[in-house]
Order: sequence, then C-alpha cells, then structure tokens
Amino acid sequence: MREGDKSRLVAWHRELRDVHDRLRDALTVTRQALAAGKPAEPATRDLLLFCHGFCAALTAHHEGEDRELFPAIAGQHPELREALHYLRQDHSMMAHLLAGLQAAVTRAAPPAELDRHLEGLAAIMESHFRYEERQLLAVLKALELDADPSAVLGPL
Repeated sequence: MREGDKSRLVAWHRELRDVHDRLRDALTVTRQALAAGKPAEPATRDLLLFCHGFCAALTAHHEGEDRELFPAIAGQHPELREALHYLRQDHSMMAHLLAGLQAAVTRAAPPAELDRHLEGLAAIMESHFRYEERQLLAVLKALELDADPSAVLGPL
C-alpha cells in the first residue's frame, strides 16, 4: 500500500467530524439570519438563501451516507447493521423535518414558526450526529472505501 493510500483510509473519521461541524455551523448561520430579521416581517432574502443552502447540504450529506458510506460499513462490519438502520431512520425523519422547514420558508411563515422548525431540526440533528460519531468513528479510522469524500459525505 502506498503512503497516500494509507492516509486516505485513516481520514474518513476526520472527514465525517469535519462535515458535521460545517453542518452545525450552517445551521447556526441560518438561525442567526432568522434572529436578525424583525419579528413581524416575512423571511429575508438572506434567510431564504441560508435555509436553502443548509437544507441542500444536509440532504446531500445523508443521501451520500445512505448511498455509499453505510453500505461500505455494513459490508466490512456486519455487526453495525442495526446501528446503520437507526441512522437511516434518522435520515428519513430529518428529511421530513427539512420538507416542513422548506414549506414554511416558501410560504413566508412567521419567524417564530421558522424558529420552531429550526429548533426541532437542531435537536434531532445533534442527537443523530453524536450517535453516529459514537457508533462509527472507530470503524471509519480503518474503513476501506475508495471514493470522493464530497460524494460520500456531501459538498460541505
């Protein structure tokens, strides 16, 4: 094995943590854009942009995990199939919450309603990320997966 190949194998755990941190930051920026608006005003253009970007990034992250990362882990670590099943269920739940947020943004829901959507999504997302990191970081250190990190973990 070439040295570059070895470092690529070891990097998956760092890639996952880095993407999770960037998604957390994107959610924070989105919530700050909402807080910067006036309580009675509809969503600002910044909020629309941040919500769309955050929703697209989180969706791409989960789709990449479901499509490439989780099958690779299941193939190399069948003992993790139940944990991967729970993580996929979380992805489905977050997709539903993201659809609700996007619908609320599209119809210019009041800021308090948008904040409730973001708060619920933040709680589920953080719980999911922590569980995923507890379950997967150790196996990701040695995962054999020859793929582009942005295709596997999303473009962030």
